[in-house]
Amino acid sequence: MTAVTLSLKTTLRQRLDVSPLMPDNLAGRDPAEIAAIALHYGNRTEPVGHFFDIRITPDGDGLTFSPGDARFDYLGRGMAAGSIRVAGDAGAYVGYQMRGGTISVDGDVGIYCGAEMKSGEVHVRGNAGDFVGGALPGNRKGMAGGCLFIEGSAGDRVGDHMRRGLIVIEGDAGAYAGSRMIAGTIAIKGRLGPYPGYAMKRGTLVLAQAPAMLPATFNDCGTHTLGFLSLLFRSPVLHGRAFADFARRPPRVRRYAGDHASLGKGEILVLLPDP
Repeated sequence: MTAVTLSLKTTLRQRLDVSPLMPDNLAGRDPAEIAAIALHYGNRTEPVGHFFDIRITPDGDGLTFSPGDARFDYLGRGMAAGSIRVAGDAGAYVGYQMRGGTISVDGDVGIYCGAEMKSGEVHVRGNAGDFVGGALPGNRKGMAGGCLFIEGSAGDRVGDHMRRGLIVIEGDAGAYAGSRMIAGTIAIKGRLGPYPGYAMKRGTLVLAQAPAMLPATFNDCGTHTLGFLSLLFRSPVLHGRAFADFARRPPRVRRYAGDHASLGKGEILVLLPDP
């Protein structure tokens, strides 16, 4: 196994499509072959060597961008295996249509992080833009599997059209979280914007803080102790992050069912403080 490190050596003035740069696509290539790969840059194409210094380490594994840049778009698009790490920020569409492997971003990412992903794991240590785990305009299938962790805050429409998988937001989230959900789980530890669960058919929103408002199309179902939340919070997939403090006590929640303007089989679970 070999590790590839791409060190940015120029200042980007346009968006750079880095989707061809994935571990399985670079495996077995020498630096000269990697340097010749064409990347879309604004309205033209340039070779990888125009933007990056390339280092290959024989005893390592995975692909590293060091430093990152907020103009790196489509990082890990359609990725099926391997690992990518970004030592800094990344742009829009991180993990778009991802099918496996892991992506780790040390900084912030743009819009549509994890959009339409089917499997794998994306871990962002900073903030994310709108439509985390969502669907692109005109599409009706958002995130359909895998795990997506945002340590910072996220924008509007988290999990829009989500069909399966897990999204965890450790910070705040914007408006319309869980909009048009079909299934899956979204857990948000921070504050939440208005209209959560808008037009959701099924699925679960787990909130550590009560939202400022709930749509009138959700019914208050009272308080419950739900054992599956204990399993979720203790699950290795969470790596002890975010909701670990709730795993130490019975998961008592206030449950709201809806959206009754849609199919109405979704739920919003608000975690209650210790009695």
